Amino acid sequence: MKKSHGPAFRKELKPLMECATCRGAGVVSGVFHQLDCTACRGSGWVCQVTGEALPLEDLVPQLNMKLRNMAAELTRARHSQGGAHEQYEQNNRRGAGGSNYTGD
Repeated sequence: MKKSHGPAFRKELKPLMECATCRGAGVVSGVFHQLDCTACRGSGWVCQVTGEALPLEDLVPQLNMKLRNMAAELTRARHSQGGAHEQYEQNNRRGAGGSNYTGD
């Protein structure tokens, strides 16, 4: 059963997308210098559902959750590849006649 009243026990990750105005840069080019993007309030991110900038008190936790998820995903990917150690352990015989490939 989903909770229908009161504060949520956990913050939910809201779908974010890059700002279409500044293309995620957070700045737009003025005549002589760059200006903060007003569409995303200089963050480069907007709510995917509404297309509007999130308030700072909502944006910071959302980006933190997004960053933590990406870091965990990279860690999982790194562990599944085995890392540099396994590259040195595998056979380096390549090419015709079993020549040694040195990368040159």
